[in-house]
Amino acid sequence: MLTTQDIDAVCGLVNDLCGVYLDESKAYLIEARLSELVKRSGCESYAEFARKARQDTDSTVRTKIVDAITTNETLFFRDISPFDALLNKVIPETIDSKTVTPFAKLLRFWSAACSTGQEPYSIAMLLSEMLPDVHDWDINILGTDISDDATARASRGWYASHEIERGLSPARLHRFFQSENNGWKVKDSLRALCSFERRNLLDPDSARGKSDVIFCRNVAIYFTPEARKDLFLRLATALTPEGWLFVGSQESLRDLGPQFTPQQHCRAICYRPNFPAPVAGIVKR
Repeated sequence: MLTTQDIDAVCGLVNDLCGVYLDESKAYLIEARLSELVKRSGCESYAEFARKARQDTDSTVRTKIVDAITTNETLFFRDISPFDALLNKVIPETIDSKTVTPFAKLLRFWSAACSTGQEPYSIAMLLSEMLPDVHDWDINILGTDISDDATARASRGWYASHEIERGLSPARLHRFFQSENNGWKVKDSLRALCSFERRNLLDPDSARGKSDVIFCRNVAIYFTPEARKDLFLRLATALTPEGWLFVGSQESLRDLGPQFTPQQHCRAICYRPNFPAPVAGIVKR
């Protein structure tokens, strides 16, 4: 049984490491995710384990804590409506807006908190289906996550059969994957559209560069209100002037100011922080 001291020590450490806010109601999650690490450490309590992790000059233990707490299951084309919006509204409109610029074939996407890569690869599949000459474009789909293990897995692009079966159609499986080691590996042609790196969304410089579309779904719900507001304000500055921001289906940015005006397309809620607010409260559809 975790004591109040155990919970306070672990919650404080996790919040400092990755911004995930936990409290006593998440004691079950702390035990489920960290019990093996605590056992292997030889510590007599979770509080002692947290103190040891803070004091250890080797960051290996802290990295393992972040991996254990933040790694979540995901799937290809999760919550299909954002991808319907990409297909029918966002990508066509983005391409149209670039035709009169020197960057007509430059597209930048950012999948923040991408876990093991299913979201970036889903975007890449959609683009490949929409653009017959996709490899003649200057496209980069950046996937970032705070977990080193998650980004390493995403970069490898290998998935077990049960991961493939969740959200991926047989047609897409055979077009974009090849059988390997009793699982499936992303083909090089699709992998070439994506890149992966570790980023902590709490870092002030994590929202560097400019993206046409940012996916940041179901991660800020674990942040404190202050960290959440800071994150989305920084994401707004990382969008191109005609950019789009997708958040989780249960998230809303209405409390963050008038620059976050929601739009609904294909049942998906998205935001254009750098786009003028609709006149008289009318939302474009």
